[in-house]
Amino acid sequence: MGESLRFADPEGLDHELAVVDVADEPLSAEHPEVPSELALQGFHAVCAYAAEPADSSALLEALRFARIEGGWEARGAMRGGLYLYDEPPAQRSRQGAGSVHHVAWAATIEEHTAWREQAIAGGAEPTPVIDRFYFRSIYFREPSGVLFEIATLGPGFTVDEPLESLGEKLSLPPDYEHLRDEVEPNLRPVVNPRTTAR
Repeated sequence: MGESLRFADPEGLDHELAVVDVADEPLSAEHPEVPSELALQGFHAVCAYAAEPADSSALLEALRFARIEGGWEARGAMRGGLYLYDEPPAQRSRQGAGSVHHVAWAATIEEHTAWREQAIAGGAEPTPVIDRFYFRSIYFREPSGVLFEIATLGPGFTVDEPLESLGEKLSLPPDYEHLRDEVEPNLRPVVNPRTTAR
């Protein structure tokens, strides 16, 4: 790894911006206020606390992670990412604002059920497939306690609105549409980058 900058966000969660040399294509969003050479290029690694990281080996191997120094690498056909371990802090943690709820991995719709079966083969107890309208998910904990999600790459956000106007209005999945009057007043307005770029 090259240069890096470590910092804590306002909630105290540690982050690290790192310059890394990987073969993966950059995965960066375009924004009129961020020059492309300064944009984030992707998500390189997650670091989890584990007192006994070896306890997770069977599951991670079943999920086709490859062992590396300090943890594991998950690699698909186009991208990869690292799953690393740190010693847990002395004090017991509590879920709260600013904490990471789960780590998500992507799968194609066609392979999603097979990934669920592989998680079971590795000793996990995944949820049934949950239909989130825009994608499908399964959840399970790995032995260190981290909640994993395997989510499908689709059908995607264009399932209910055209790409040309995507994000210009609040779209809700059908199961939540009845809550629109409660949800909308509690959202912070966002600026549409398409209109500010014109």
